[in-house]
Amino acid sequence: MAETTVLRASGLRFSFGKTAALRGVDLDVAKGEIFGLVGPDGAGKTTLIRIFCGLLPPDSGSCRVLGHDTVKEKMRLIRKIGYLSQRFSLYGDLSVGENMDFFAEIHGLKGYAARKTELLEYMDLNRFKNRLAGALSGGMKQKLALACTLIHTPEILFLDEPTNGVDPVGRRDFWNILAEVSADGVTIVISTPYLDEAERCRRVAFMEGGRVIACETPAGAKEHVSGRIFEVVCDPVQVARTIARRAAGVVSVHVFGDKIHAELSAGADEQALRAALEKAVRVSAFRAVRPTLEDVFIRLLAEKRGEAA
Repeated sequence: MAETTVLRASGLRFSFGKTAALRGVDLDVAKGEIFGLVGPDGAGKTTLIRIFCGLLPPDSGSCRVLGHDTVKEKMRLIRKIGYLSQRFSLYGDLSVGENMDFFAEIHGLKGYAARKTELLEYMDLNRFKNRLAGALSGGMKQKLALACTLIHTPEILFLDEPTNGVDPVGRRDFWNILAEVSADGVTIVISTPYLDEAERCRRVAFMEGGRVIACETPAGAKEHVSGRIFEVVCDPVQVARTIARRAAGVVSVHVFGDKIHAELSAGADEQALRAALEKAVRVSAFRAVRPTLEDVFIRLLAEKRGEAA
């Protein structure tokens, strides 16, 4: 059975004054998928989501969500979508339950008690329903924000970096909930600064400079890295990076905290690289690893930067 397209963007361009935020974005999103937007700050992710939600009209191009033009049919669209922005504001002096009541009333809902109870249990918030929202942990606040976003049963969710600043356990719990929401048939479009989260998306659009530079499944994206990746835990890493860049057969080198990832071409001698590093830096570990989406994105940026604007 053919998939149903619930979002289609074509040639989207948008500028803030003289600053181009989007430079011709084309995207399709299928019903029920979790679709990720990743990229550095300023890549255009937030602007794109705001256009999807009808909050910004594009300078040119078109966008249809759930069959509605996001400019001409904005009011009809708003009733069918959920939007969780980076600055989603809960009311700290209201309880968990009162916050949900408030957002239900904003959407003009009547007889929503069963839906409210369902979401409180779904998010494991029922035991906190009388607690002030301001007293919740960061992860629990985001669960409450998601519950408020889901109260009117939207068909598609737009989430703009919802786990930014949330601890790893809170992020894991949040994504487990998103997987369940998606399994219920809700389409999710999410931007995230965490590429480990992007691994959980069905497809990922890699953005840079207002453009989509690749749109792939996580597995398909990793095929962009054709060489072998070696992870080297070492000190000092910047010295190791310089040495590795000069070594024969090394395609690229990038720093990840206390380690480097060096991509070697087929046939290159990894032992020669290891020997060169051990002469100059302290090497705690040297091992072959599978490419991560960080490796993919770095490769894509290296390939695309420098092209004509």
